[in-house]
Amino acid sequence: MDFTEKITQFSQRVEKIKNTLTTEEATKTSLVLPFFHLLGYDVFNPLEFVPEYTADTGTKKGEKVDYAIMQNNDPIIIIEVKTVNTELNAKHLNQLFRYFTVTKARFGILTNGIVYRFFSDLEEANKMDLMPFLEIDLLNLKSHSIIELAKFKKETFNMKGILNSASELKYTSLLKNAIAEQFNEPSEQFVRALIKNIYTGVKTQAVIDKFKALTRVAIDDYISDLLNNKLKNIISSDVPPETTKNPNASEKEYDFLIEETAALEYIKNMLNICDVSYKKTSRYAYMHISDSQYKWICRISIRQENRLFILHKFNDTDYETEYLFDEVEQLEQIKDLITDTYQKCKNM
Repeated sequence: MDFTEKITQFSQRVEKIKNTLTTEEATKTSLVLPFFHLLGYDVFNPLEFVPEYTADTGTKKGEKVDYAIMQNNDPIIIIEVKTVNTELNAKHLNQLFRYFTVTKARFGILTNGIVYRFFSDLEEANKMDLMPFLEIDLLNLKSHSIIELAKFKKETFNMKGILNSASELKYTSLLKNAIAEQFNEPSEQFVRALIKNIYTGVKTQAVIDKFKALTRVAIDDYISDLLNNKLKNIISSDVPPETTKNPNASEKEYDFLIEETAALEYIKNMLNICDVSYKKTSRYAYMHISDSQYKWICRISIRQENRLFILHKFNDTDYETEYLFDEVEQLEQIKDLITDTYQKCKNM
């Protein structure tokens, strides 16, 4: 069972038991400890996972953060836990902020056992950011969030790689929020920028107000058109392999045919590398260097006419090269090309 399956099963368990938990200790025992166990940590080893870690702040002594994950006798992650029915807010964040400042940890996690907010010091060293770079909601799991969460597994934990991707995640999230705000209520500055080359008349306040209303309508229409087009593409996309399954094909071959990430996993093992991650869209799956989703190595998709995978190789000029193959083992023939692309992406 892979990590995605495990965390999905755990999410279903959380949904069943969350209403029975009424105390912080129950939240810790039933939700938080199993969560970090899923990430591969020995939650019963005080040399690795320390409960009630001392984090004295200035003149205040006896301050303790709920848990600290240790590496070489120093905390790398501190965790502050609230009861499962707690709405996490600035007050709880202030507590974690104080603890973060007086420890050597590079990551702080604030959680109520369902929502996990991941913080770091991306803006100023040893001063925790007020905005999380990652939020995991176990009752609303998203594929890209699971991929980012998997980077915190003990076996693959790479602080430098996570910090590099954390900055991208944080600012991507802020940009999404800013875009959402403009979509919901376009600002005057946003409207002026849009109509700069559209309306040549004097841009009075009355004109700006008129275009604000028009901008909201245009945005709604654009989103509607975008969704409709995507829906049409899905409806007219490839026939699911199970409807055209070759009766002579083995179950293993069939499973491979419908799972693009299996090919990516084969590539990863073939190159004997670990610093890569996958992302899967409705049309294809792609592999990238773990510290940046923009450092693509290759992607895999399925075409209706031949039901084969197509490998798109990216080099330093972003030129795409297609390779058709019937069996995953045929990728061995272009191993050197994939290795070269991997090295170029890694050194970008």
